[in-house]
Amino acid sequence: MANATHLRWKLEVPDPQEEGLCTWLEGAGSSAFYREADPPRACYAYFPPDQAPPEAGGLAAFPGVRLLETETFGDEDWLAKSREGFGAFEVGARFHVRPLWDETPAPADRFDLVVNPGLAFGTGGHETTRLCIELLEELAAAGRLKGPVLDIGAGTGILSLAAFLLGGRDLTAFDNDPDCGPAMEEFIALNAHLLKGAKPYDSFVGTLDHPRVQGPYPGLLANILLETIQELLPRMAEVAAPGGWLIASGILAERTDEALVSLVSHGFKPEKVRTEGEWIAVLAVRAS
Repeated sequence: MANATHLRWKLEVPDPQEEGLCTWLEGAGSSAFYREADPPRACYAYFPPDQAPPEAGGLAAFPGVRLLETETFGDEDWLAKSREGFGAFEVGARFHVRPLWDETPAPADRFDLVVNPGLAFGTGGHETTRLCIELLEELAAAGRLKGPVLDIGAGTGILSLAAFLLGGRDLTAFDNDPDCGPAMEEFIALNAHLLKGAKPYDSFVGTLDHPRVQGPYPGLLANILLETIQELLPRMAEVAAPGGWLIASGILAERTDEALVSLVSHGFKPEKVRTEGEWIAVLAVRAS
């Protein structure tokens, strides 16, 4: 193929390996990584023309990960190839998610969320994101989605935007990844059609110890890894309002008991566990 300078890896990735693999690929120069929303949910990693890919043997560090296919293609095919495998889909009862190039109309009763697929987390396609949005819908229906709400490790800010559209106010989203600052701004711009000039949330790049974290918060969101949740739970307990809720996800179902014990030991009483595939999300309440 003429000008076949771009490279795409198609991968089979067990859920427990996704986060670590994503980090490894990014460090090895991958320009984008995402998982298909529909079965068989293959993962794709892209490498630009000026970046030599890592040795495929490095995948052996991630049990169960298999390189299914490699493909090279020219500049003229880059856009089409990068869009394969990512179409519109529905999340929960209220949201329709589509990539920015897909003009599939949303049903009249759903919010039309537009995403720019890149890294796997923050586009709505991952189970943990969907589970968190479903729990936000339940909180909104019960009149419990009251601010201020703090979104910890917000990524693109998709959960904060969903909370705003469901009626939440006084939302703050942050992440310690510098790339997430521009990503949150882009996400708001992509969804200006839903916001009608409103600012859905404040955002910053930093940690839970940042001066802009001012509790008590009646609501906390933490769609991150269980190990990180466990590290942050003492600080979460400090900034959570008595009786306030916490939605915690990024947790493998096989570690449900461990997650629940960790929450209880820091004063969060589990109220509900939702499961999809190999992942769970927990709704817990801070002891009064």
